[in-house]
Amino acid sequence: MNIDLLRRLCETPGVPGREHRVRALIEKEIKGLFDEVETDALGSLICRRFPRAGAKGKNSGGGSTGKRVEGATKVMLLCHTDEIGFFVYSIDDKGFLWINPAGGFDPRNLFSRRVLVCTDNGDYKGVMNPGGRPVHISSAEDRKKVPEVKEFFVDLGLEPAEVRKKVQVGDFIVMDEPLVEIGHKVVSKALDNRVACWLGIEAVRQLDKSGAGHDCEVVVAFTSQEEVGLRGAKAASYAVRPDVGLGIDVTLSCDTPGVPDAERVTVQGDGFALHIKDGSFIADADLVREVEALAKKKKIKYQRSILAAGGQDGAAAQQAAAGAKAIGITVGTRYIHTVTEMADTRDLQAACDILAAYMASK
Repeated sequence: MNIDLLRRLCETPGVPGREHRVRALIEKEIKGLFDEVETDALGSLICRRFPRAGAKGKNSGGGSTGKRVEGATKVMLLCHTDEIGFFVYSIDDKGFLWINPAGGFDPRNLFSRRVLVCTDNGDYKGVMNPGGRPVHISSAEDRKKVPEVKEFFVDLGLEPAEVRKKVQVGDFIVMDEPLVEIGHKVVSKALDNRVACWLGIEAVRQLDKSGAGHDCEVVVAFTSQEEVGLRGAKAASYAVRPDVGLGIDVTLSCDTPGVPDAERVTVQGDGFALHIKDGSFIADADLVREVEALAKKKKIKYQRSILAAGGQDGAAAQQAAAGAKAIGITVGTRYIHTVTEMADTRDLQAACDILAAYMASK
């Protein structure tokens, strides 16, 4: 398993609207894998792979190799590139940076974090804390309070004049944590959704290496600004007009203490999650049955999942233009939207396997 690629994806900073570094990494990584690659106005990277004959001449009926085929089914994988983070919205006279969130945060997870402030002239390490008294001089009432996100600030450890020379309003901030491997797990910030970027690359690589061929036109869209409303996916889906949209993402895995079994969504190690419903879409019933049958045939572990709230890029593909059949192919992840997001590598491989198998079947 290519953990090195996942590490590089997760550790590359890119918040909504500032995904250019992640996009550049992917562009370099996919050279030769797709027939057409373009970047749209919102910063999504749209990669097309036209029908290909298999090693034994099966699929792509006329034996087409890497050429556009009129009327070919368009299968679109939507993999968002952004991670949750912040923008600098104010610099005070003491040199502290005040932040505006880009994506959803639970303030309980923001205390005492190391961060990276990304600017046009370089990246600067800092620390994030809320305003207020530290534990040694705080009252019992102080310690009960959970600050709001707007109460957190970033300290770069520099003189105010130096901060103002280096940083300006609009620069972005991400958590500064490396990816680590623990047993069968990987732990990192930004697994949401660099897992999908990894799958969008590795599943097509697996398809390519298998020599199976495919009749469909494969479109992998590495989309922008998902964390603030599926924005990149909406524009990309209108441009592509897919027949089938596969929303590739992480989903909750609350198989941990303190959460009732009915609310766990997925269990780690039980395979990829066949994502049927969330707050943004309801998957096509025929497509659910088709993917499920393929997983059983190929002996790929899977589990069905429904998320009570939230959304993902598959919804944008489903609703674009005249609409598309859509489903989610997701990976159960613990502690989402923290720096300790945890995924099981066996579930990652299962997701990769079903994506490659599905593309080969179309």
